[in-house]
Amino acid sequence: MTEQIWGRPAAGREPAGVALLAWLADPAAPRLCLVTGNKDCGKSALLAWLVAHGSRPGTRPQRRVHGFAPLADQTVTTAAWTLSEQLSVAARTPGELVRALSADMRRTVLVLPDLHAAKDPEPLSDLVLHLARHDHIRLVVEVRTGCHEASSLMTLGPAVMDLDDGQWTDSARKAAWSDVAPGSSTVECDDAPPGEWAGDLNDVAAVCTSDPWQISRRYEQSEEAHGGLRPAWLRAGASLTRDQAAADRALTLLAALGDEADPRLPEQLSSLASGAAWRLVWRRVRGDIRPPWPGPARALAAGHTALEGSLLVADHRGTVRVIDARDGASQGRLPSLIDGVCSVSACPDGTVLVLDGHGRLHTQRTPSGPKPTGIRALLDDGPSPMERLVEVANNLLQDHPATAAASSESLLAMADGHGSVRAYALEGNQEWHRTVQLHTGGVTALAVLELPTADGSERVPLIYSGGIDGHVRVWQPGADPLDTPVAVRECPVTALDAVHATESGPVLAIAWADGLVEYVILDTGQVHAFRPGPPVQAVALHHDGLLVVGTDETLVCLQPM
Repeated sequence: MTEQIWGRPAAGREPAGVALLAWLADPAAPRLCLVTGNKDCGKSALLAWLVAHGSRPGTRPQRRVHGFAPLADQTVTTAAWTLSEQLSVAARTPGELVRALSADMRRTVLVLPDLHAAKDPEPLSDLVLHLARHDHIRLVVEVRTGCHEASSLMTLGPAVMDLDDGQWTDSARKAAWSDVAPGSSTVECDDAPPGEWAGDLNDVAAVCTSDPWQISRRYEQSEEAHGGLRPAWLRAGASLTRDQAAADRALTLLAALGDEADPRLPEQLSSLASGAAWRLVWRRVRGDIRPPWPGPARALAAGHTALEGSLLVADHRGTVRVIDARDGASQGRLPSLIDGVCSVSACPDGTVLVLDGHGRLHTQRTPSGPKPTGIRALLDDGPSPMERLVEVANNLLQDHPATAAASSESLLAMADGHGSVRAYALEGNQEWHRTVQLHTGGVTALAVLELPTADGSERVPLIYSGGIDGHVRVWQPGADPLDTPVAVRECPVTALDAVHATESGPVLAIAWADGLVEYVILDTGQVHAFRPGPPVQAVALHHDGLLVVGTDETLVCLQPM
């Protein structure tokens, strides 16, 4: 694609524009550029020119602007939420934003005007300092001359463009520009920001219907819990500031509400959320004790057949807990810890497959799972069919550790960091496996769905895969994969699940790295969306159509309406 022609910056600022573009293209240049100057010197107008051109489709990579957050009247948290939405990451705090961007080694250019006019410039300066330590991140920050934050940022040895210096203006072009546009000005907007919301932060209806950015700033600066609304609001983060109906905002807030909150709040929020696309069935939030929160949900799986009605939840320490899918109550846990759980899958016979952080599968049984008895126990003392498949898969993947795994009654699927997906199955006593390249880069999630044929005589397995490339693909082993992805977005897939629901037919759940969860009814293409706020690590679907969403802070069960 040919890059569009860049227009000239206003008021003779061509030298400043050329210098900014040269700084962006110079790999040896400082990672931070400070645009300074006194009031009304045109700093904001110059950065508006850079952002307008640098964010257009087709802009060459070295001139591309990826994130833009005007800091006037903003707090460090609301600025982090603005950037996280633009950059397609789920970050509720400045620390989460820094971790997300430092882990993504793609070049990222951020433009931050009006640091001097922020609600609290010092924490925002700290955020800039942390981001600028990473070689792949570049920042253009506007700060007025004499502002304390300008001196603190000078410790990084930034490139500095002081627009009060005549070298950054072509006086002849400025005069010509003034003749053509005599009524124009480079003066920054010094209008007072809109008055701060003065409503009651304890009033649920007011909180859900008012300007969410003002509510966010008020909650961030408050030291009270406001009946539990403040921690829930900050836990849900930028999900609440999106343009949405009050009912959807109430549902998201309800999903983030801990059990320490005022007992009247759940009913009030449920009433406000009555028009939302979902009904909240149950929720568990970090710190809950009635029943207890099961820990960060790094992987989920819905049980079926032998484990019908149960939900498997794997945490960051390798513990796999079993909870009641109806209300989240504890039912026990698997006997062994698994280092760095990546995925978990429940087999019909009660066997649980757990993929560890080293790319190997383990088989376990829940304490409450069925066990063979009598003569069957004496005769059936060898490995089960699924255990045989796991042994074969682990042997074949020694050189390419698995990054994702999933299973059904008759099939095991595993994938690696090179975009390949493998299917393993048994036909009689014979094992077979097939491999296909589906993604560019690593595969991050798998799901297996077995669909009955029209006459019900057999079941056809389908493997859904999601990758770092932002594609969701489907493949029927033994056939060529479809050329067209099931879904495509400009951020990685973090989790998948699929089920043949009792009422709606086949359903696919997709979790994305920016915090979006999509519930796709495959026969109709209808999509229900949900954003809990924290980064989504796992999803699970029940045969009754319920969706469970797992994060490091919350575990939420939803029913689409």
